[in-house]
Amino acid sequence: MSYQHIIVPVDGSKISYSAVKEAALIAKAFNSKLTLISVVAEDPFTDADFYYSSAIMKEYFVQAHENAKNALKEAKAIAEDVGAQAEAEIFEGPVNAKTIVKASAEKNVDLIVMGSHGRKGFQKLLLGSFAQDVLSNTELPVLIIKD
Repeated sequence: MSYQHIIVPVDGSKISYSAVKEAALIAKAFNSKLTLISVVAEDPFTDADFYYSSAIMKEYFVQAHENAKNALKEAKAIAEDVGAQAEAEIFEGPVNAKTIVKASAEKNVDLIVMGSHGRKGFQKLLLGSFAQDVLSNTELPVLIIKD
């Protein structure tokens, strides 16, 4: 099976960079398009029980976008080191599996590659599994990188 377009969610973590490296190797092997995305929450204070000023929101958005740009810049460098070219894009929306699936549909990809921290037991119960949520919300193949 040949993949034409691969997407990788990047959050600046070591495991997301490992996913970028693996996706870049696949993209290079299949001459696939590679898209790296980072999601910035539209409203990180959704359901908060306090009021916040627009200055706080502006500061949040500026810093969140800067962090996303830096993570994507590093991810692109990893892909280029492997010999693959990558596009990078910031998506605004809830930081959840549905946003990753929506971005995948918008970009018309045929493979999602993502890192997973491999949490188990109580940590998984408390924090959930982002990768598992993506798997549950898409029919696309998903390659999970664990280290």
